[in-house]
Amino acid sequence: MVQLIRTRDGRDLAVEAFGNPHGRPVFMLHGTPGSRLGPAPRAAVLYRLGVRLITFDRPGYGDSDRLPGRRVAAAAADVEAVADALGIDEFAVVGRSGGAPHALACAALLPNRAVRTAALVGLAPRNAPGLNWFDGMTESNVREYINAAAGHRQLTAALEFRTLAIRSDPDASVADMHRGLPAADREIVSDVGIRSMLVRNFAEGLSSSADGWVDDVMAFSHDWGFRPEDIAGPVLLWHGEKDIFAPVQHTRWLAERIPRAELVVERGAAHFAALRVLTKVLSWATRPASGGDEAQRTG
Repeated sequence: MVQLIRTRDGRDLAVEAFGNPHGRPVFMLHGTPGSRLGPAPRAAVLYRLGVRLITFDRPGYGDSDRLPGRRVAAAAADVEAVADALGIDEFAVVGRSGGAPHALACAALLPNRAVRTAALVGLAPRNAPGLNWFDGMTESNVREYINAAAGHRQLTAALEFRTLAIRSDPDASVADMHRGLPAADREIVSDVGIRSMLVRNFAEGLSSSADGWVDDVMAFSHDWGFRPEDIAGPVLLWHGEKDIFAPVQHTRWLAERIPRAELVVERGAAHFAALRVLTKVLSWATRPASGGDEAQRTG
């Protein structure tokens, strides 16, 4: 059931909660483009894990009001507003794909509330020193960021065109996306349930405009408003080695700079393999945080 929660600056955010209402709270931040209806474990799994999963449409998506010119850092204030409205003090944050940088914003800027953070198949900052940012990235994503560098108007025109196509026939758009995926991702997206979820997710997120999509890409293309080096709490970084949407070197770059980062790189996996590890990630996210968490790296 959707709940509209008012932020301090007067915007409404569309919020939903799933799973065990008395469970440990976890914010799940959706991808780009996306919505609160994005990938999540089934309700029965959430109950078994003892998780109260909270999702919301980022500004400009679905039923959430736009926040023009937002930076990645703005996600922390929105998560805090939702937590306050729901009476939640401490929580974990999990972000997948475009939600991953926003989850890291919560880790950096809400250190006393975001006790554990997981960032799956995410990007590094656009100005990341020493990182070949576009290396290994699919052409469609490269075009988005080139348009963003050319200016807000050019990016808006390009994404409004794509949004109209998705909105007019989301099934065909997901099928078209499927054809361009690497084999590891095609296998996952061939699942009927996952394809149906993606159709609902994209249709809801882009139901009114391309604003959220535009603002996400612009936010990723400029200064995030925080430094990964300033994240003090435990962070899980997960990535598929064959990802073409957010290449794996982005997460490896982050792992070198976040002091308590645990890096997991799955060989043979790609972008959508993150959907298959969500249950394990939620188990990690709801473990009690302790000073004994040690950074680990695999892959």
